[in-house]
Amino acid sequence: MNQYIPRKKAFILLEDGTIFHGKSIGSDGTSFGELCFNTGMTGYQEIFTDPSYNGQLMVMANAHIGNYGTNLSEVESNSVKIAGLICKNFSFSHSRYGNSKPLLDFLKESNIVAISDVDTRALVSYIRDNGSMNAVITTEDINKTEELKKRLKSVPSMNGLELASKVSTKESYFYGDENSQYKVAVIDLGIKTNILKNLAKRDCYMKVFPHTASYEEMNEWNPDAYFISNGPGDPEPLENPIKVAKKIIDENKPLFGICLGHQVIALANEIKTYKMHNGHRGINHPVINLKTGKGEITSQNHGFAIDRQQTENNKNIEITHLHLNDNTIAGIKLKDKCCFSVQFHPEASAGPHDSSYLFDEFIEMINK
Repeated sequence: MNQYIPRKKAFILLEDGTIFHGKSIGSDGTSFGELCFNTGMTGYQEIFTDPSYNGQLMVMANAHIGNYGTNLSEVESNSVKIAGLICKNFSFSHSRYGNSKPLLDFLKESNIVAISDVDTRALVSYIRDNGSMNAVITTEDINKTEELKKRLKSVPSMNGLELASKVSTKESYFYGDENSQYKVAVIDLGIKTNILKNLAKRDCYMKVFPHTASYEEMNEWNPDAYFISNGPGDPEPLENPIKVAKKIIDENKPLFGICLGHQVIALANEIKTYKMHNGHRGINHPVINLKTGKGEITSQNHGFAIDRQQTENNKNIEITHLHLNDNTIAGIKLKDKCCFSVQFHPEASAGPHDSSYLFDEFIEMINK
């Protein structure tokens, strides 16, 4: 049962002027960002630490957040990446085995503004109808609304916004066992730790490079294959990763991309991307594998997608996966090159493991 804690009033102000009311969970302040929602029933800690959510205000559709606390083994990066949290019921106490601590403490360590007691069903419905948009969450006096509106106008739109540089590693580092069979060069655009874990489990030793690394710099390490990670923001401003992807593809080296990496590979093949109405974020998204005819339940987190018509018109591209809710492209493969990518997250965390076979297909491609 939640303990009683006196809490300040708080509210959410959307860029179109709409206001939703709530209460502060204890971290007072004001935070700006793009408003988005996640439908996952579990995995809030992984969501909050996923670099792909950098600069976003996260609305959790699940009614209860914090009831199982946090555990250091379940982070996807070295810090909380969301700009702020919005939920319905926040648990100040938690129940869980092992070494865990309250979610409130976890959020306070990163100075995250969070509010609860929000009608999140109404807020999610509003975003679905009107599209994702910038917003501000605050514990300030509601009489400051006009001032906040002015400040909100200066917050840049996610469309055209480059954010990978905010979360990419500044220096190269190694991950895994150096005696592993395979060497994989990773372009870090905001990589989740569980992707590295999945590759390490498949006997890969990785060198993780910053988003600014050149193909020549990566190739000096003499890797067996290349990987382009997930990450936040608009893919089109990522000139260097797109250039590197083109070079890897031209050299016909094995290349695998996930999420933002998938979009970079598409752009390297002159397929445009576009900002979606409200994106796909959750651990229950249905995808059809066009090669096997089987459905897969997937974990997804993206606000951009690749153009379907341009993909279909590209004779060198095979569409391998489609999202069953809206028929957006969820996976592609280059017909004459050692390259494939998916829009969803086969490493999940949290989420189903239906698509973890894609890491095995990457290893098979390296062996061939």
